Amino acid sequence: MVRRWSLLSVLLGLVLLASSALSNSSSASAPQPVYGGVLVVAEMAEPPGLDPTTNAAAAIDRILQHNLYEGLVKIDNRGNILPGVAESWEVSPDGLEYTFHLRRGVKFHNGRELVASDIKFTFERDMDPATGHPHPEYYANVAAIEVLDDYTVRFRMKVTTPGFLYYLTEGDSIIVPQEAVATLASQPVGTGPFKFVEWVRGDHVTLERFPDYYKKELPYLDKVVFKFIPDPSAALAALQAGDVDVIILSGENVPAVEANPNLKIVSGPQNLVQIMAINNARKPFDDVRVRRAICHGIDREKIIEGAMFGYGTPIGSHLTPVSPYYADMLWVCGYDPAKAKELLAEAGYPNGFKAKMKLPQPYEPHIRTGEIIADQLKEIGIELELEIIEWGRWLSEVYTNADYDLTVIGHIGRLDPAAMLSGYGPARPDYYYRRGYSNPDLDELMIKGETTVNEAQRKVIYTIVQWILAKDVVNYFIQDPHLIMAMQKNVENWRIFPIYLDDVTEVYKSR
Repeated sequence: MVRRWSLLSVLLGLVLLASSALSNSSSASAPQPVYGGVLVVAEMAEPPGLDPTTNAAAAIDRILQHNLYEGLVKIDNRGNILPGVAESWEVSPDGLEYTFHLRRGVKFHNGRELVASDIKFTFERDMDPATGHPHPEYYANVAAIEVLDDYTVRFRMKVTTPGFLYYLTEGDSIIVPQEAVATLASQPVGTGPFKFVEWVRGDHVTLERFPDYYKKELPYLDKVVFKFIPDPSAALAALQAGDVDVIILSGENVPAVEANPNLKIVSGPQNLVQIMAINNARKPFDDVRVRRAICHGIDREKIIEGAMFGYGTPIGSHLTPVSPYYADMLWVCGYDPAKAKELLAEAGYPNGFKAKMKLPQPYEPHIRTGEIIADQLKEIGIELELEIIEWGRWLSEVYTNADYDLTVIGHIGRLDPAAMLSGYGPARPDYYYRRGYSNPDLDELMIKGETTVNEAQRKVIYTIVQWILAKDVVNYFIQDPHLIMAMQKNVENWRIFPIYLDDVTEVYKSR
């Protein structure tokens, strides 16, 4: 069944190779790094604990991953996998063995050297259901972990798992010392460039430079304070007063920062997929002509300008340009109101129809996006009733029970396409953003993608997957909303990552 697409596979593979990934915007020609100083970063959410291996809260990863905790491998701001505490690794040709060679001289913050038995202990603990690891599925295919010597460890897999290295870049896969696990939630111990100093609940977490970090030139800062300020207006006021150095900025506050000569903005794609989910199980959305009409009736650029104040990257699939598997599908269904009206008439709706869109509170960018979409679809005859509902109700009605016509939501990106696109796979036929959609060809490709080891073949598979999702308008893919960070003018080398973290390893303050 897939064979008839052989020529298309080649062409789409070439499109993928020709497409260019977008990089983060940053300040031009930064000066030479300066050592010393204290950086104060405002965080909107306080973590409930400080152990990411027993708590799923993203706020833990945001302040501690890369800074205090490290894994075997890590991710850079372009989505590349780099060495972590492992300096190199090999994957067997059949994809069933991953062998990691550890750096020598890596120390935990308690002064003990990290060795291969720490890797075995960490992951066997992660795989133990009794520990309450938030994502045990990441390691479900691990058959055994073997310590070959003090600096070599091998993972044997039950089946090929091409995304395993990507799972190891997540905060869930950080390496911990056995002697400290009982108190990690309040006294974290890792191998990163900063070590834990204090957690004043309700106010801040403080880290300081770890003098025995294996990269002797890092970090540049002496100390980092993550201060919890949940109110965006209060965070902006603290930045303007000089009480904090860095904040997450909402789009509507961009003009205020741009007008201040002492402040600057660093922004970039954050690997977040914003979609308008379409319930394919409900009429008239079960008709692909209606879904295509909707696609032709929406202008992404106007959404990005109106909802994100220009800070967004348009996307045409459920992957973003940060992913190495991203294929540009914006060409499949572009903005064309005349074509939209033709398709509606062809589908039996020459005068349009009415539908309801449920929007999640308190996510203002999604609400603004829904309002813009409603205005645009009204022009082609589709009248939307907007219902803004609180987050708990949205999770119950939309996510769990698929009780919706249309909704707008964002999905945190995963770097491995199998994980990112899993909701479209055959194992989840009733998942809310695949609800009512069936395609055996897509199912077959999704299964192949999960087990194909050859990287070039895997890219072709996921290029075709993205093409199917785009041409059938299973959902309408809108943008990767940029993460906007505002900071003092002297903060240098801040980078936007494709996973949820504030890595200050190489950040410094110029004089």
